[in-house]
This record gives sequence, structure tokens and C-alpha cells, in this order.
Amino acid sequence: MRVARRRECQVNSASAWQTEAIGRALGRRLQPGDLICLSGELGAGKTVFSRGLGAGWGANPPLSSPTYNLAHEHERRRDGARLHHLDFYRVSGARDAETLSLHELLDSGDILVFEWPERVKAILPSERLWIDIAPLDIDERELRFAATGERHCALLDSLCQALSGTG
Repeated sequence: MRVARRRECQVNSASAWQTEAIGRALGRRLQPGDLICLSGELGAGKTVFSRGLGAGWGANPPLSSPTYNLAHEHERRRDGARLHHLDFYRVSGARDAETLSLHELLDSGDILVFEWPERVKAILPSERLWIDIAPLDIDERELRFAATGERHCALLDSLCQALSGTG
């Protein structure tokens, strides 16, 4: 039996600008097939983080909250790569998520960014980067990263080194 590699990291943000900057730093490191799961209460900063992530990756158009549309697809002009940003807030579970062709997206090799992933956790692959965003104060946030699998652990290692100034 092989146990998947796991890595964790915690970062605090003092402002929405910093939360977005952390997202940008992650976005610059994304590769096809990456799965990013953003968890946190309403107003925690998931969409702010996503906006930065999309900017760092090169999303066109810029990422915004897909709460009412459930899903947005973004293309990067320089190479045509795709990023899918989904919001499961209004999804009642795994069965409901299937109406969004979730399995096809997971098999697409595109970058996937999921808000409210805990609502469909039962059908998500174990290899992913999970980010819990928790408000500490009006502007301050705690971001707890947990990566599972070789690719996502390498992604998190690179991000944490960059954020600590060592990479």
C-alpha cells in the first residue's frame, strides 16, 4: 500500500491586497491538472484569493465569483490553456455536482479551482491542494494549505518557499 505524500503550510495575511498577492504567487506556479480547493465561510476571502490566483496564472477574463453561474471557464491568451473556476455553494452534494459534468472536468487536465469544495468532497480526488481561509479580524486572514500527492506537495513547497523569501 502506497501512502500519498502530504505537506502543510500556514500563512497569515494582513489585508485583502496580501490575500490577493498570495493567490497571484500560487497562480504563477499552476500547471495543467492542478486542483485547488478553497474552503472558508462566507466573506472569508475565497474570491479575493481566486482573483489573485487567476491574475498570476494569466486568466482571461479576470476571475470573479461564480456563485450565481456555478462555473466560469477562463483561457490564457499566450497558450490557450484553460482554468475552470467553480463555486459549489448552491450545490447540495456529489449527486447534484454531477449535473456540472464534474468527472469530465476532473479528467480534462485543465486547472480546476473549486470554492466550497467540502460540499462535493466525497467525489474529489485525494491529490489536491486544499486551502482553508479563516478571518482573524476585519482584514486579517489565516490561510492553511494542505497538499496531498507529489505534484501538489511540490506546488506547495514552491509557494511556501517564495512566501517565506527563501525561494
